[in-house]
Amino acid sequence: MIPISPRSLARILLMLVVTIVARAAETEPAILAKARARLGSEAALEGLKTIHYVGTLTTADPKDPTKQLQAKVELSFQKPDRQLITATYEKFVETTALDAYEGWTRVQDSSDPANWRLTLLDPGQIKRLRANTWESLAYFRGIGRIGGRVEDKGPVSVDCVACQKIAFIHEANIVFYRYFDVASGRLVLTETESGGTHREQGEIVAGGVRFPKALVTMANNDDRTQTVTLNNEKVTVNETFPVNFFAVPALSRK
Repeated sequence: MIPISPRSLARILLMLVVTIVARAAETEPAILAKARARLGSEAALEGLKTIHYVGTLTTADPKDPTKQLQAKVELSFQKPDRQLITATYEKFVETTALDAYEGWTRVQDSSDPANWRLTLLDPGQIKRLRANTWESLAYFRGIGRIGGRVEDKGPVSVDCVACQKIAFIHEANIVFYRYFDVASGRLVLTETESGGTHREQGEIVAGGVRFPKALVTMANNDDRTQTVTLNNEKVTVNETFPVNFFAVPALSRK
């Protein structure tokens, strides 16, 4: 047997990786390349490391559906698996975060910052947050690298628009169905396995990438449909977040 030099072995491994990547690209539904191209160049999409949204959240008051609640919201995402969402209401501030494989939520009294309650998320909640983070940063490509898969569900019509339905399956109970306009690649509708829907409206361009100006979510909550609207006022990309920005807060209140 003729020995293989380290340099030759490295070249063989590189060729193998290139082949695997090429085959993965071949199996990707063509509509996903069109969808990505509509949002930005490959360089811009791949270059995104962090995204920071600042906006306003509007939803029905759970105690009185005839009234609305508003909150100032900041959403921060960092590749590959970190996010932090802070919603500031009149009487309290609610923060939910993911730090790799740790997740937590904190509710703080607006009138007394020392009065807060911290809850660590369970494994199921963490899995869903990880899926949500991937969906927010990956732009439809690479789910296989985190153990998920893509399924092409074929042509469908949404709002009289010819669409291609693509399922992004993270777990059996964590699925995002995305409907893309066949002609343009525009994301027309997102639906979750539970029946909730998300629709994007308008756009903000930052770092050469298109982001939605507004996101309207309709979710089933206690046998009724709740509508939540997020209006983005500002989007910043590739800023550097502080150390421990996503980490579980110290339990001490001092």
